[in-house]
Amino acid sequence: MMINKRLISLCEESKKFIGLTVLMNWIALLCNIMIILFVGDFINSILHRTPIKGASMLYLIGLLAIRFTSNLLYGKFSALASEHTKTKLRESVYKKLLKLGIGYGQVESTASLVQVMVEGVEQLEIYFGRYLPQLIYALLAPITLFVVVMTISWKAATVLLICVPLIPVSIIAIMKFAKRILKKYWNSYANLGGTFLENLQGLTILKVFDQDEQYHQKMNEEAENFRVMTMKVLSMQLNSINIMDLVAFGGAAAGTIIALMQFSRGEILVGDLLVIILLSAEFFIPMRLLGSYFHIAMNGMTASDRIFKVLDSEERIDGKKETRLKENPIVLENVDFSYEKGRQILKQVNMEITPGGLTAIVGESGSGKSTVASLLLRSYDVQKGCIYWGESKLSDISYASLYEQMNLVSTNSYIFNGSIKDNLLMGNPKATDLDVKNALERTKLMKFVEGLAQGIDTLVGEGGGLLSGGQKQRLALARAILADREVMIFDEATSNIDVESEEAIWEVIYELAKEKTIIVISHRLANVREAKKIYVMKEGQVVEQGTHDELYRAKQVYYSMVEKQNELETIREVI
Repeated sequence: MMINKRLISLCEESKKFIGLTVLMNWIALLCNIMIILFVGDFINSILHRTPIKGASMLYLIGLLAIRFTSNLLYGKFSALASEHTKTKLRESVYKKLLKLGIGYGQVESTASLVQVMVEGVEQLEIYFGRYLPQLIYALLAPITLFVVVMTISWKAATVLLICVPLIPVSIIAIMKFAKRILKKYWNSYANLGGTFLENLQGLTILKVFDQDEQYHQKMNEEAENFRVMTMKVLSMQLNSINIMDLVAFGGAAAGTIIALMQFSRGEILVGDLLVIILLSAEFFIPMRLLGSYFHIAMNGMTASDRIFKVLDSEERIDGKKETRLKENPIVLENVDFSYEKGRQILKQVNMEITPGGLTAIVGESGSGKSTVASLLLRSYDVQKGCIYWGESKLSDISYASLYEQMNLVSTNSYIFNGSIKDNLLMGNPKATDLDVKNALERTKLMKFVEGLAQGIDTLVGEGGGLLSGGQKQRLALARAILADREVMIFDEATSNIDVESEEAIWEVIYELAKEKTIIVISHRLANVREAKKIYVMKEGQVVEQGTHDELYRAKQVYYSMVEKQNELETIREVI
């Protein structure tokens, strides 16, 4: 009944603590039984004027102490069972996302992943810490109680044991219905979270275009849909609890009636009657509590389905080779690629990026330039053709080896919420203060940093929000310099920034080209004139290649692009 073997096998460490939780619960039950039997014997002794043993109170105190200790340990082991599970699941998903790379968004949205990994995993705490131990205990407890009550009244014991399974039968009856509702609940929750995150991130744009009210209304509709689904979940839970209460109270009443009838006929003593009445409730409490945990655990199980969707998603295959490729060219041979069926991005692309110096890839927006960068970093794998680095296929080289030798600075280079120093040391945690200072000076950030009250320890905010666009790009470049990779890719690294920052970045790029292999993807052709080789792309194909002078003299695509940009620059200067 709602046992996910895969989830349990994924969290082997939790099995031990689940078993200990059950054991503590069972010991507490045995103590309860012995206390109730003691009370029954005590009443019979008083009524029949038989002597009461002197050690009886010490016996009772000892049982209470054991029961108290068992309850404390139950809570501890229950928490440990779920703690290992939550850590393991989050670690598994994190490792999976690293393997998926930037393509994880095709599996789940960022907002949905955050919700599932925070609240969804927390819901599984009940599944491992409460539900699974209670499931085992709910099977063990009635059998234990049946054996005990059997020694007093086999009729009452049989009636109670027959009624107990009616609770799990009612749980199974609503399971499919509950799973369907909870799946809709999580979908609604994820949609609301995604809309909220998008509206928050685009709040300025919504205000500028006066669309905030329209999107606010959309979010209200999704919030109302989530409220309705929440009410359906609560209604389902309350109705099933009422059914379980009816079975529990009815079963306990049936056992009690049998015992009363036997007492009236003189078949059992008044103390025995009291024992049966008290233990009849114990028959149903474990199953009743299991039903309560079931609904909360079911929510976690539905969340686990989404977790396994991520874990089961197709991932990039890591290569096995650990090689140093400093002196080898990178060759793209008849490369085809598409992000989705029916929309081919690259068609028969051939390039050779020789070691050392600057190689440029240019073309209009949508020509496939940035896709080439993604393939070189193996964010995606080619679907046809091959990329070679020296004699090795790029797909045969391990990600660790590849990232040790290649770096990317793009217009979307992320700046983390922390200090300037934190972001720099991400490129090289072992960098000395002198290394950091040199990187800041090379990117012309040193003067800016020295002018800050906190200096290099100044916080930059989420996404570098407290820095200007140019400062963020120069900080990303300084981080890349500290990383000191053999191959550096600059994908529109100077897009949408101020002229001063652009000049500073290009100065560093040309300086780096003297000692490293630099690949530049740029829309500004004036900046790549000194490149040793320029590849011109159009509609996913390489249509021209050569130096600036060779391409300009050919008066084809590159020539037209240069002339158009020169014309635009002239118009801007006049204005």
